[in-house]
Amino acid sequence: MTDAEGVPLVAKVTAANVNDSKQLIPMVDAIPAVKGKVGAPRRRPEAVQGDRGYRSKLNRDLLRTRGIEPIIPPDRVNGQEVHGSGLGTTRWVVERTISWLRCQRRLRVRYERRADIHRAFVNLGCILICYKCLIGSFC
Repeated sequence: MTDAEGVPLVAKVTAANVNDSKQLIPMVDAIPAVKGKVGAPRRRPEAVQGDRGYRSKLNRDLLRTRGIEPIIPPDRVNGQEVHGSGLGTTRWVVERTISWLRCQRRLRVRYERRADIHRAFVNLGCILICYKCLIGSFC
């Protein structure tokens, strides 16, 4: 999960056969407090954007109960399949961050059998992306 600029907020390692839609709410709940204006730090985003893999009614309802607006394209409108939701104009930021992670040799192909070691390399990759965004070479 990234912010609007592509800075990683939460990274999670799961098995290949785990459905992404089941990981949405735990990832939203794992977002750390983000400092901003004076006062209590924000822990929840105003909106969450996702692709059709996250379109379940349960996900939408759980996001709304947390006060988060789900921006997820519908599968069908008036019984017709929908192609080209228009979210690609902003969703590319997430795909770019994923490609930055894949630039790390140890993350391009998973060599580690143990999930904790692979998770450590994912976290290191996210740290490098955050650092490069801070110094201005990314983002």
